Amino acid sequence: MTQQSLEPTTATEDAGEGTRVPAGRSWLDRYFHISHRGSTVAREVRGGVTTFMAMAYILLLNPLILSGEDAAGNTLGQQSLITATAFAAALTTLLMGFVGKVPLALAAGLSVSGVLASQVAPQMTWPQAMGMCVMYGVVIMLLVVTGLREMIMNAIPLALKHAITMGIGLFVALIGFYKAGFVHQGEATPVTLGPAGELSGWPVLLFAATLLAIFMLQARGIPGAILIGIVGGTVLAVVLNALDVIDPKQWAGGAPELHGGAVSMPDFSIFGDVEFGGWSEVGAMTVGMIVFTLVLAGFFDAMATIIGVGTEAGLADDKGRMPGLSKALFIDGAGGAIGGVSGASGQTVFVESATGVGEGARTGLSSVVAGLFFAACLFFTPLTAIVPGEIAAAALVVIGAMMMMNARHVDWSDRATAVPVFLTVVIMPFTYSITAGVAAGAISYVAVKTAQGKAREIGLFMWALTVIFLVFFALDPIESWLGVH
Repeated sequence: MTQQSLEPTTATEDAGEGTRVPAGRSWLDRYFHISHRGSTVAREVRGGVTTFMAMAYILLLNPLILSGEDAAGNTLGQQSLITATAFAAALTTLLMGFVGKVPLALAAGLSVSGVLASQVAPQMTWPQAMGMCVMYGVVIMLLVVTGLREMIMNAIPLALKHAITMGIGLFVALIGFYKAGFVHQGEATPVTLGPAGELSGWPVLLFAATLLAIFMLQARGIPGAILIGIVGGTVLAVVLNALDVIDPKQWAGGAPELHGGAVSMPDFSIFGDVEFGGWSEVGAMTVGMIVFTLVLAGFFDAMATIIGVGTEAGLADDKGRMPGLSKALFIDGAGGAIGGVSGASGQTVFVESATGVGEGARTGLSSVVAGLFFAACLFFTPLTAIVPGEIAAAALVVIGAMMMMNARHVDWSDRATAVPVFLTVVIMPFTYSITAGVAAGAISYVAVKTAQGKAREIGLFMWALTVIFLVFFALDPIESWLGVH
């Protein structure tokens, strides 16, 4: 595939793929290089709409994940979370369109939100957790500016990158099953099917039906399958609820019905509610590990997604080099800070951007269109709030299944690959900790490679990472030995 420049061309230059740039281009064409990349305004608009439809489910899932209590027993309101999610997605996607000028859309990363909800908030307040989010975004921006982000990506074995994605997939799927009531914490066993070995109530059955419907739509190759499945499941839930088939008390987050009008003003009550400091009870080491975990959670998928979608759009060469990559990576890093300030958790590039590229999108104009749709959603939060958490949870399981598809890239015949991949993937959901999974994978990779007599293949960065994770696992005895407790 021929690499295409992001710089504009004159009327006599070839734009690639057999097209020539016409004279008298509009300012829109000149700014986004639409003709230069062999596209049209109509294609870009269609691609932006498709991308938005494919990832609009995040407006439902992110509030669902961040709905838990923090260490002080406080929760974030659903309306404010929907507003924050829509606002952060709109702003970062518009930035990617106008500044990055590439067909990439951003929204709250499920892996980052999962870390905030399961590992950060239980140890501190939500404002402090969002402060951590801002810190991780700043760290990633610094890594991009210094060129270290690409160096680190190259230093981590490819198999571990796939393992991290797979592990996060299982982690996200577990959250979905639990939020839907499909699995419960058991008394005789760690988890059970339903509350007592069997499914209980209509909501969980609607979850299962929605999950199967989405998988079936995906199997047919229907664009926007996740959103279509959620909308269908919600309509069915509303109808059954209106007919009094379902006891309203069975819904974990309240009955699916519209309260007031369909349109309302955005709720920015948690915007800017960020704290830096007050972590004395947590400890400096724990704070450092939390930031490190958030960097890991938001770090790996973004570069692969940007290159993958860029290649599909004809903007990257066969070695993954893409003009303007540093801008895209910087905006992705800035998404962490923007999401933290907004109260929506870190924003990252979504692989669903590929759906827009499949519809012909090649420029940042499609991102601008997607961003404007997210902005419009700020005024329709009551409609979004109708969706039951049990229905939205189905999308979490689907996303987890999609992330698990990276298993096809793993060489399971090599123990130096299979062992760390296995430990990374299973320890994340089993411990409810992304950090623990990554740590186990890194340590076991170094250990097995050393046992094979291939220590020289490991690399300095992996050795340093292993030392850090050994300290992480041994933190409690180390603190006891130093008299910290």
